[in-house]
Amino acid sequence: MDIERTAFATIKKVSKTFPVLLLTGMRQTGKTYLLKKIMEQGRKYVSLDYPDERELAKTSPDLFLQRYSPPVIIDEVQYAPELLTFIKIHVDANRKNGLFWLTGSQKFSLMKGIQESLAGRIAILDLLGLSYREMIRKPQTQPFLPSMNMIKHSTEKPMNLPGMYKTIWNGSYPGLFVNKGKNREIFYRSYLQTYIERDIKDYQGITDSIRFLKFIRACAVRTGSLLNYANLARDADIDVRTAKSWLAALERSGLVRLLYPYYSNVTKRMIKTPKLYFMDTGLCAFLGEFDTPQSLEAGYLNGAILETWAYIEIIKSYWNNGLDPLMYYYRDADQREIDFIIERNMTLYPIEVKKTSVPQAESAKYFALSEKLGKSAGTGAVLCLRQSALPLNKNVIAWPVWDV
Repeated sequence: MDIERTAFATIKKVSKTFPVLLLTGMRQTGKTYLLKKIMEQGRKYVSLDYPDERELAKTSPDLFLQRYSPPVIIDEVQYAPELLTFIKIHVDANRKNGLFWLTGSQKFSLMKGIQESLAGRIAILDLLGLSYREMIRKPQTQPFLPSMNMIKHSTEKPMNLPGMYKTIWNGSYPGLFVNKGKNREIFYRSYLQTYIERDIKDYQGITDSIRFLKFIRACAVRTGSLLNYANLARDADIDVRTAKSWLAALERSGLVRLLYPYYSNVTKRMIKTPKLYFMDTGLCAFLGEFDTPQSLEAGYLNGAILETWAYIEIIKSYWNNGLDPLMYYYRDADQREIDFIIERNMTLYPIEVKKTSVPQAESAKYFALSEKLGKSAGTGAVLCLRQSALPLNKNVIAWPVWDV
């Protein structure tokens, strides 16, 4: 099954204006497939997952680039950061765009070398799994931003409650979506095994696999919650210092992401703790040991995982179009909360996620707080299970959560 990824056009455009492109993200999100799909004739390909190629790249980067001269795709470049200096030398000598396409599943580990060697020469794009728009062949060519004009656009494939949670439960990894007959449990179990062996043991230097897996599970069941290192440490039987180090490893791998509160000098009573989000709901549900979509929908995680799915889909709508959203949440000392706030052009757009098909204006009762945060207030959105869009008042729209 051939899937048109929204990022196709973004990569082609960016590659024409930068000599080096880095496509980063979790394993199995389709980075290699995407680049191979659009590679032109004559571009070479090499993966540093192979020990022999990795050893050559680390010990003799100059010889490696003679063997794999550009234009070239270098897969999993984080295994040989020594290459970055030699890529810079080649780029500066040749002054052409589109020479090197790199992939990496450890973005933050690469950043120091990139900043030192390739600043101004490299474009960095992030890739997550398939968006729902991509699954239904309706790529999202614009990032999600609430607007009353959205009322004019209706979703092509309305989703009911069982279908919504089946999509959430399956997750967004392309390999699982394309191969409908593939065993989901085996896929996720193998994914975790590969991730722990390659990225955690070999690359991150974490050797306690059993406790680390317990830690990942503890993070998964807290998706959409305020980050609490003490609770994570307790569940994994580790100390808080180790919990902080291990969470940083999950961030570097792209498995989790922290959402920070919106803070301005206008208000002094805001909660400053970030919220923790798992970046694939299928893997999250697997780690939470939900065996069926029905158990997930009826279980303790049902609201948090819907919020997580909405968060991921919004992020995808920006990343796939080469943009990075300014996205926050709001919570103050009086427990007043807004799930998400998107800031764009000095305007704040509040967003709430509700597991309901009949949202009320009460769902947006705290949206007015965004007017007190020192920026203009934009249209708000309540993402819910309605089959079509509906204005809740002159400033708030109820919008189907699957259609972001």
